Amino acid sequence: MSQSPVAVTIPRLPREFNAAVDLLAGELVRRGSKIAYVDRDAAWSYHDLAARVDRCANMLRALGIEPEQRILLCLLDSVDFPTAFLGAIKAGIIPVPVNTLLRSDDYAFLLRDSRARALLVSAELLPAVTPIAGSSPWLRHLIVSGAPTSAGQLDFRRLLEQAPAQTRAAETVADEACFWLYTSGSTGKPKAAVHAHSSMRLTAELYAKSVLQLSADEVIFSAAKLFFAYGLGNSLSFPLAVGASSVLLHERPTPEAVSRILRDQGPTVFFGVPTLYAALLAHPGLPSRDEVRLRYCVSAGEALPAEIGRRWEQRFGCPILDGIGSTEMLHVYLSNRPGAVTYGSTGKPIPGYDIRLID
Repeated sequence: MSQSPVAVTIPRLPREFNAAVDLLAGELVRRGSKIAYVDRDAAWSYHDLAARVDRCANMLRALGIEPEQRILLCLLDSVDFPTAFLGAIKAGIIPVPVNTLLRSDDYAFLLRDSRARALLVSAELLPAVTPIAGSSPWLRHLIVSGAPTSAGQLDFRRLLEQAPAQTRAAETVADEACFWLYTSGSTGKPKAAVHAHSSMRLTAELYAKSVLQLSADEVIFSAAKLFFAYGLGNSLSFPLAVGASSVLLHERPTPEAVSRILRDQGPTVFFGVPTLYAALLAHPGLPSRDEVRLRYCVSAGEALPAEIGRRWEQRFGCPILDGIGSTEMLHVYLSNRPGAVTYGSTGKPIPGYDIRLID
């Protein structure tokens, strides 16, 4: 059965197009002093982020990493992630975010498969990557976000401080490779889904703006981490595309940690997964309705049980918009939407996508 396409205007992008420039340039003009990110260390404005991105691009070039070469990002959620991700893209280098919960042999495979010239890793994750750093003949630099623990490791933040604060963007085009995201490997070894420079703009236009109707007034919090395709849109491309603010959670998204963010940071849009929503509803420390500012919530990753959706909406007075996406498609392509929620259903196709059910 085929779903009839919905009329929608697909953005027409110029051929010369750099995704990092696209996400930051407009918002710097409009609201450069506005907070872009809040992480465990500080609040970072759009101006702060843009300067860090430029410094990172300059830093990577100074290390001899060339356009189209890869840098593996094994990073916990902090401002260092968007800094490195966008800094690489601005320099024409391809960032490859990877799961922070893998084993050493998994990282060894990803290093060899991507032929990454650099690995940027959070200090807390060094025990998993240090033993295999020499296993790839292509790896030239091990860079640490946090305190390096041994000789030969580079200090990411010190390198940023030493790099010039302005740079030129690489001359990239809209349909060339921009970043890789590895699949989970459920049918064998993980495979790299290669996304173009246009991908983040298109998902932001078709889903974040058209369906979710995100605006600059939002405070966004995603329990899904930035290395996931879902989390990358939630906490990076979507908020930056509309000039919103995002809260990043460095630690694992336990019910205690998520409840604290919902209460203390006042997000207006929360992105979660069904198992987390169920765990939150069972958590005795879950905030009450008058302690949060939620406008609506989003769920993906697995089917949302209808009962969980109904109970959440009864508690907070805001719906959960259930949807489905994939690493290969980058984000959600089938979803419920504000004012049209049917619990137990995954909703309707996002305008701009053609969907066909088979078997």
